[in-house]
Amino acid sequence: MNRAVRMVLSTTLVLGLAASALSVVQTPASGKSKERAYLIAYKNDIPSDLEERIEESGGSVETVIDEVGIVSATSDDPDFLEKIKEDKEVLAAEEELEIFLDEEEPEAADGQPITDIPQPDWDDPDQNYYDLQWDIKRITNNFKSHEISKGNSKTVVGIIDTGLDFDHPDLRDNADEEGSKTFVPGTKDAWDQNGHGTHVAGSIAANGKMLGVGPNLTVRAYRVFGATGGAQQSWITDALVEAANDGVDVVNMSLGGWRWMAHNYGEKGDSASMVAYHRAVQYAVKKGVTVVVAAGNDSRNLGSLHDMQEYWKETYGLDIKGPSRVVPAQIPGVITVSSSNEWSEDEIAFYSNYGNPIDIAAPGGDNGPEYDRLYRQDPKGDYLDKRDFRYRAFSTYPTYLPPYFTSNLKGYAFMHGTSMAAPKVAGIAAVIKSEHPDMKPSQVAALIKKTAEDFGKRGQDKYFGAGEANIYNALTE
Repeated sequence: MNRAVRMVLSTTLVLGLAASALSVVQTPASGKSKERAYLIAYKNDIPSDLEERIEESGGSVETVIDEVGIVSATSDDPDFLEKIKEDKEVLAAEEELEIFLDEEEPEAADGQPITDIPQPDWDDPDQNYYDLQWDIKRITNNFKSHEISKGNSKTVVGIIDTGLDFDHPDLRDNADEEGSKTFVPGTKDAWDQNGHGTHVAGSIAANGKMLGVGPNLTVRAYRVFGATGGAQQSWITDALVEAANDGVDVVNMSLGGWRWMAHNYGEKGDSASMVAYHRAVQYAVKKGVTVVVAAGNDSRNLGSLHDMQEYWKETYGLDIKGPSRVVPAQIPGVITVSSSNEWSEDEIAFYSNYGNPIDIAAPGGDNGPEYDRLYRQDPKGDYLDKRDFRYRAFSTYPTYLPPYFTSNLKGYAFMHGTSMAAPKVAGIAAVIKSEHPDMKPSQVAALIKKTAEDFGKRGQDKYFGAGEANIYNALTE
């Protein structure tokens, strides 16, 4: 059956969280009028009479992902979920969750924007912003890794995000617009109307006034976020499967959120969302795709049941009795990345999640040591005026959007988050694949861990994992 996608609108208003860039909040996705969106995981193959089954239960098919047995449907029947669960072929079904990128509020920012950096002169080949790239310089050994390998155009990184500015001077030679796709209903292209995806892409493959980890790599957009809207689970699952089918070498997913597995919506067992993530990641890895994901920006211990239950209680007033998971950060088969900062080899960024699932760290930036000290004393305090945006990660930003509030630069932005850390590791993985195209995802991950700089406690630890990733070390191993 061909995949079919119909527009599903959300009527839920979502407030941003304190941490920036990646953290998301999740709400049930709802359709127009009284329609609601549902995610269905089948036990085996999707039945040949799928449409009839869904219609008999009072719904209509929206998206079909045959490869992993996942379907999304909409219905205005309040009994639809109960009816579809009666189908013996259905493993799990639920209201579809929608995630939203957490955006900082510029009007609430007391930190002073950076205004002393010259605007880009696209006609001046000698102008560059390399000195602002403390993060890329550190993991490339001051760009020395580029002397060994810049990656190659045959190696493709699929970026599941908000899209790309395909005409950005630092990306236009490396960004594959023709191969890019959108999964957002109502959109026709993968151009970035938010900025997040373009910022991610620059860390991977920028080649101009700033340099990515692999300046010769190809980046391809799989757009799952609208300009301001959220991303439904089925869109993300569809994008990951599609990227694997397209033969990308690496996928970067600087997105995620919290879901609970046990007692999900009052029932035991994995939710349909968890099944979808597990199957999609497994499908991609079997096809040779290295999947890199962000750990999340909630300052939570992913290995602590108590910490997760406390999060649900404090944030949403919910008493979740069973274990929670941050996905895709805690899905087997991915490389999960926490965020390091510029000024410490002992402390990860104040917002970064941590715990046993962390495989590796990479520079995602923060607001500087003074803000960090105050935050750790009182996470709920108000000291936005103590932020120093220069400690954030500098990268590309859509040239056609207004400047991001941290500076007045056009085409570039200072951001922080595990969203900014993950693409560094994705770039490292892709450069490794350029040099060793036959390496399996597990081998790529093993090399990244083996050659990491050992930050934090000696050996593996819950904050940095194996340490801070370093492509120069990986290439000279």
